Amino acid sequence: MCSQLEELDVLDLLSKRHMNLRKKVESMWNAANKIKISNSEWYVISHTYKQQPTIATVTKQVDITRQATHKLIKGLEQKGILEIHNALHNKKDKCVTLTIYGESMYEEYTKIKNELESDICHHIGEEQLQLLKSIISSDWGIED
Repeated sequence: MCSQLEELDVLDLLSKRHMNLRKKVESMWNAANKIKISNSEWYVISHTYKQQPTIATVTKQVDITRQATHKLIKGLEQKGILEIHNALHNKKDKCVTLTIYGESMYEEYTKIKNELESDICHHIGEEQLQLLKSIISSDWGIED
């Protein structure tokens, strides 16, 4: 696999690693929990944690269609992970909040991500991990 990755340009390399990491975290979660959560659902959950965004805001943040966002939110509501309610400032807008159960799930999910980051650190070293974080979080001059 490493030789395949070495042949990729930076965009495809980042995409591939991102996809592999997301699959790994999803797999780790689903192996340890009865309620299965997809990567798309985790995106919605993570953008809702400790906040009360409108559904429109969530749609923009997760960069998926409005219809797909509504479907994900309805599914998460049925699982008891989040609640939908009217926005205070506008009765047309709907807001979402995580339930106590949803917040505890997200916190457990964060522990799994931290465990995976620790594994990565073990393989590449603390210095390389910090360098990687620094590079990824720096201004690349491409943001909107």
